[in-house]
Amino acid sequence: MEKITQAFEKFDDYNKQDPNSFEWNGEIYPQEYFMALKCSEWVLKLDPQASEELQLASRSQHIGRWSIPRNTYPEGKVGYLTWRKDLGKFHAETAAKILEQVGYNESVIERVKQIITKQKIKQDADVQTIENALCLVFLEFQYEAFFQKHDDEKMIEIIRKSLLKMDAHGHSFALQLSYSEKGLALIQKALERLG
Repeated sequence: MEKITQAFEKFDDYNKQDPNSFEWNGEIYPQEYFMALKCSEWVLKLDPQASEELQLASRSQHIGRWSIPRNTYPEGKVGYLTWRKDLGKFHAETAAKILEQVGYNESVIERVKQIITKQKIKQDADVQTIENALCLVFLEFQYEAFFQKHDDEKMIEIIRKSLLKMDAHGHSFALQLSYSEKGLALIQKALERLG
């Protein structure tokens, strides 16, 4: 069995332990397992020639995310950013241990960690592809339910920040997804604010 296939299996087995579930098209999945599969799929749509390191990072980007809940950090922006930074390190280290078990060398592992922790976004093409993929997973699978829980102004700002993280290639895919009338209107308002 190829190393990448072994790594994917180990990542998937780990994420299948997520106690949170996600329902899609009448099927119920462990949430991070589902999201990892979709991130992996989006990376290949965005970059059909994706490197092995990028594919490995896409499948383990949020591995074990449930282990460090947001509510264990203080409210507010500083608490949120600290949580995100600690999560990134946790995902990178967890993926690195699995890659080591499978037999990947240090340079591959370091590269996967760089992509997972999103070093040099906007400068590193692989990191940008991951960011596009993560935003597209959110827009395709979580956005419609998410915006209904927040007021419009807050939601427009959240979308604007997501769109800023993406590049033109990512935007072109985002605009091809199907949205409800209100969902699309919020995205259009966010796009107007990018100007």
